[in-house]
Amino acid sequence: MDGWHKTGCVLCAQNCGLEVKVAGNRMVKVRPDKANPRSLGYACRKGLNVAHHQHHADRLTHPLKRTANGFERISWDRAITEISQKLKTVVNEHGPRSYAYMGGGGQGCHFEAGFGRTLMKLLGSQYHYNAVAQELTGYFWACGRHTGRQTDFHIPDEPRADMLLAVGWNGMESHQMPRAPLVLKEFSRNPDKLLVVIDPRKSKTASLADIHLPVRPGADALMVRAMIAIILGNGWENRAYIESHTTGFDRIRPWFENFAVEEALAVCGLDVNPVVDLCHELGRRRWCLHTDLGIYMNRHSTLASCLYNLLLAVCGRLCVPGGNVIPGKFMPIGAHTDERGPQNWRTAATDFPILMGYSPPNVLPEEILGDHPDRIRSVIVCASNPLRSYADTTAYEKALDRLDLLVTIELAMTETARLSHYVLPARSGYESWDGTFFTWTWPEIYFQMRRPIIEPNGEPLECGEIFMRIADAMGLIPALPDAIYQAAKKDRFAFAVELMTLARSTPGLMKAIPFILSKTLGREMGSGNLAALWGLLFTAPGKLRKDALRAGFAEEGWGESIRSAPGRLPTIVKSMIRNRSLAPLAGLHPRANYGEKLFQAVMDHPEGLWLGKSDATANMSAIRTPSGRIDLHIPEMDAWIADLTPEREAAALAPDPDFPLILMAGRHVRTNANTLMRNPEWNQGRRACTLAINADDAVALGLVDGQQVSVFTAAGRETIELEVSSRTRAGQVVMPHGFGLNYQGRVTGANVNRLTKGTNRDPLAGTPLHRYVPCRVEAA
Repeated sequence: MDGWHKTGCVLCAQNCGLEVKVAGNRMVKVRPDKANPRSLGYACRKGLNVAHHQHHADRLTHPLKRTANGFERISWDRAITEISQKLKTVVNEHGPRSYAYMGGGGQGCHFEAGFGRTLMKLLGSQYHYNAVAQELTGYFWACGRHTGRQTDFHIPDEPRADMLLAVGWNGMESHQMPRAPLVLKEFSRNPDKLLVVIDPRKSKTASLADIHLPVRPGADALMVRAMIAIILGNGWENRAYIESHTTGFDRIRPWFENFAVEEALAVCGLDVNPVVDLCHELGRRRWCLHTDLGIYMNRHSTLASCLYNLLLAVCGRLCVPGGNVIPGKFMPIGAHTDERGPQNWRTAATDFPILMGYSPPNVLPEEILGDHPDRIRSVIVCASNPLRSYADTTAYEKALDRLDLLVTIELAMTETARLSHYVLPARSGYESWDGTFFTWTWPEIYFQMRRPIIEPNGEPLECGEIFMRIADAMGLIPALPDAIYQAAKKDRFAFAVELMTLARSTPGLMKAIPFILSKTLGREMGSGNLAALWGLLFTAPGKLRKDALRAGFAEEGWGESIRSAPGRLPTIVKSMIRNRSLAPLAGLHPRANYGEKLFQAVMDHPEGLWLGKSDATANMSAIRTPSGRIDLHIPEMDAWIADLTPEREAAALAPDPDFPLILMAGRHVRTNANTLMRNPEWNQGRRACTLAINADDAVALGLVDGQQVSVFTAAGRETIELEVSSRTRAGQVVMPHGFGLNYQGRVTGANVNRLTKGTNRDPLAGTPLHRYVPCRVEAA
């Protein structure tokens, strides 16, 4: 494999295109890929240092079992046999609610989720714990109520906007959109555009802004309620849009009438005139909105998301070019799970709903440690590290220690792996076929299937292969005839015919389809993930065909997809069996099937490609509410917003004498990459993990730059180096996430989640309020 290879970054959700030079089975040079259609030759320092993610001393190479004497190397057969037997025993004795799956592919490898969720469902469980529910489920819930589906959330269409409103988002450091620093600089430099930032501190993004509103930490929801009141009070709303495209305006208008705007903005720490001027711009400009963790992980998280959706709607900026649009998607990154449906579970002990298909990680310790008869007793963790990624490390340590079975599937010996009963080595994103389904572009739909460019060391497997082996050992995969294996050896046409025939005669087969594809076609392709990709495209819905045509794929010769003619399939299959002929399947022949053509296109473009393109003139058609319009009124918000008053917020935001400062737990900096970069050498010579504090606060506390300090919260204490920073707001301190990592027996940096409590969370979605953690700081 020596030479240059096209691939993508796996360290954040933008997955920028990379070119990697391999020599002696090691990455020796990394550069941005100019041919990547989405990142266009951009990559940040994390991607350019991705070799530290791939090559380090803590990589796992063989299955391990924890014993009284430490971890013992065991065979794959023994590991799978013991895990499957113990998991079966737990579920048989305590029911499907006793099992939870934690994973879902993280930032770079999403195909694992299809296999992990399939095992979860075959066991009868609905408990999928994922980082999405650590940040975004309140936002997805709000979008689901406004647009009809939680999967139909909106993103900013910044290329067609003349103003970008960035709220609680430091894109110069955290990205969260393709080529974010370049996009932000363009808005800042272009005299015809406006960059507006609402953020308590003078972040790098705020430093570029034409307008910066330094809102008080935790006061965002009150501020946006005041902003909508200003717009409606001055008649700056888009009345024609509201009448044509929304329902419920008369129900929500009273929320903003006679509202004490001046008193509210005083509590928010803002002058009235700049806010009024901004509201005037919002009423007349072609603007889009980018919110981030400053909203999703802050006080009133779900309510704030609802209010920002309303701000967009009353200004006519939802589902219009240059506003916020619902992107097209190859595969959704979750599932619409309306908590009002009786078929959707709630967590047993804490009574939180499953949103977007995910349970909130904040509640998992309580779900394990409680005395509820349906408490969770077994967990498989895949490509996740809850002991450094999720709130309340202390509670997690106690909970994981109580489990009957904890299995970790991972690249490295993480903090979570060290507490596991079994640790199974996974292939990295550069040792396997894999990709992501993030939908950060519009109207184009992007996809890249990364291919292996490094030979694995030892015996690691694709994560999906591991889940398949466990399911097989548990007897959850139907017995397969030799004919399906022989068909897979021939070609994909023969395999498709045999698979459809088998599906007709084997009830329940399709419930295990990722495993079936992995065991059969995946064996011949050398990758279960690659077989799963073929399956996704071969059975793709007709909408993808229309999107592909708009992206430039030729229609000539395209037959039907299997899914586009479901009513005809029984007849087709019966005719094939009766006549012993494949002729009835001619229209579905893979070589004529558009899914097959798209699969080949993906294979032909290792740099990634535009797989489809949404209709840019009809984004409003993506609304799937019963009325076909944006539903402005959400009844669950009535009581919540009634409590959002200047008086109550002033009392709630009053400093706690024991914890007078507010900790922003999770600062985005160029030196953190969640917990994916284990070897600290990639930050050699940099101040990678510090507590940023305002100079006036440092003087008042008698502290100086560079000294060691202790940070105390209701959850715990951590020691960290102090950094006096002019960007930090008085009364607020800022600490990065992704540190406190144990690498080769040495801990680097401080673990911010030792300072956060899982019970400090949004009351509806359960997302942690990491942007508002009362604390105090003292000399260590």
